[in-house]
Amino acid sequence: MCSCQQHSTTTSAAAPAPGGAISFHVEDMTCGHCAGTIKQAIEGKIPGTSVTADPGSKLVSVEGSADIAAIRSAITAAGYTPSAELVG
Repeated sequence: MCSCQQHSTTTSAAAPAPGGAISFHVEDMTCGHCAGTIKQAIEGKIPGTSVTADPGSKLVSVEGSADIAAIRSAITAAGYTPSAELVG
């Protein structure tokens, strides 16, 4: 979990997941720093992926991989908790 103390209290609308993307709800993603950490973790562990992480909607969308276990593992290794169910 992030300790940057720069958490935003505003929320933004979720952008629709791009076609073919796998989306996860990550409740403990609270700010842009969290989103960047998750994005780096997934893209670093699974080359060829493109990640969109929106702390306002708490959604992480991943294109370029269908390996759900590897994506969850990367999010967990970064210190965050992906939901048990996929979104959308």
